[in-house]
Amino acid sequence: MKAKRYDTLGWKLAALSLAAFTLTGLILMVFYYGASLLLWLNPSRSFFGTRLIRWTVNHIGSSLIILVVGLPLYIYFFFLFTKNTIGYLREITTGMQKFADGNLSYSIPVSSADELATLAKNMNTMADKLRLSLEEERASAKAKNDLITGVSHDLRTPLTSVIGFLEYIETDRYRDEIELRYYVNIAYEKSLTLKKLIDDLFEYTRVSGGSLPLELEPVDLGKLLTQLAEEFVPSLEQADMSYRVRIVEPVRILADPDELVRLYENLFSNAIRYGKDGKRLDITVGREGDEAVVICTNYGAPIPAEDIPHLFERFYRVDKSRSKATGGTGLGLAITKSITELHDGRISVRSNRRQTDFETRFPLHHAR
Repeated sequence: MKAKRYDTLGWKLAALSLAAFTLTGLILMVFYYGASLLLWLNPSRSFFGTRLIRWTVNHIGSSLIILVVGLPLYIYFFFLFTKNTIGYLREITTGMQKFADGNLSYSIPVSSADELATLAKNMNTMADKLRLSLEEERASAKAKNDLITGVSHDLRTPLTSVIGFLEYIETDRYRDEIELRYYVNIAYEKSLTLKKLIDDLFEYTRVSGGSLPLELEPVDLGKLLTQLAEEFVPSLEQADMSYRVRIVEPVRILADPDELVRLYENLFSNAIRYGKDGKRLDITVGREGDEAVVICTNYGAPIPAEDIPHLFERFYRVDKSRSKATGGTGLGLAITKSITELHDGRISVRSNRRQTDFETRFPLHHAR
């Protein structure tokens, strides 16, 4: 630590100034003793140099000569010795100008260990943070545009159908009451689709901003999922499916029960919608290290490998036609991921020909 106290810009400039002063003094000393030696060797003043030296000393004075010659010499040597430091300062100034011009990918080289190096590091850090901030802002703006585009696209189709069939009814373009009820039923079903999309969109914007207040409390995951699976029995029976809850080890986490129910409702609904061919939904609850692990398994058609990285993106559908037919909005898994992350958890998916596993992990709650 003591060595670093002297490795500063102030000490460096002081040392360089002392070096310039010492070198100037040595040069003046050489000239002084050289002139004295010349006067001693030629006392008769026959040599022109001897007469010039005596005249200068007698009429101007040796002190003034030393000052007039020494000061420019000192300034010259000082700037010569500090050339690298001044050049580095110019390099930092150039970097700051590049940052000001918007070139935030530029990096000022750090080539010393003094305050200038600290300044360069801080400037690079500031530029990196500003660049990341701008990238996040652009990504946020793109996300908003994508959200608006996705919502507009998904709202337009059912809304067009509703308006079309209501127009048939309004203009009496139906043959009998049976056809009228058919048109009303289609408009009603499309209206339900619109309502589900709007509800999911509201839920997504509510949980994806990261500012949703959570009412946290200790939750027994095994009990919660067992109760939730029982509530899904009518939907499972309608899809000709059964379920099994396997609790390897009781686990408790700190969570908002309502949001947790919303999370697993989406996973169960997703398993019923796309995995009903497998006839069964398995829910496994356990722990690994300091994490509670829940795996929701269905045995339907596998998810293509190229779709898995995008599965939790909003409005992303593996099979657009199938999702439309089954009422999917493309927001369910995005909502699930947001709720999971709000609880400091993680969600992932694995899929092969035999089964598809949606795995959630949360930090365990240790009772005090």
